[in-house]
Amino acid sequence: MKKSVLTRYRVMAYVTGVLLVLLTLGMIGKYVLDLDGAADFTRVVSIAHGWLYVVYLVFAFDLGSKAKWPVAKQLWVLLAGTIPTAAFFVERRISHELRGRVAEDAPAPVKA
Repeated sequence: MKKSVLTRYRVMAYVTGVLLVLLTLGMIGKYVLDLDGAADFTRVVSIAHGWLYVVYLVFAFDLGSKAKWPVAKQLWVLLAGTIPTAAFFVERRISHELRGRVAEDAPAPVKA
């Protein structure tokens, strides 16, 4: 497996996680604190999170298929982008798990 597959998954996991936390804070501001401007903020962040979550799904599915994960693990990684802060923890666990595998697949340096 190429390192770029893991890297793009990690980037999208962080982006999705940050947007989901911002969306959660925006919803609290909108419905609990009744803040001015929270509705507009929530609308913008929810649209961005929705579109970028689709990209996250594609990258996470690509990573899972190349890592040959079982279906249950694949579903957990895919759903991590819908639970606030879960994407951070799942990304960290997956990165540690696959880091050794990515390094093993790297070509050996050629000595001249």
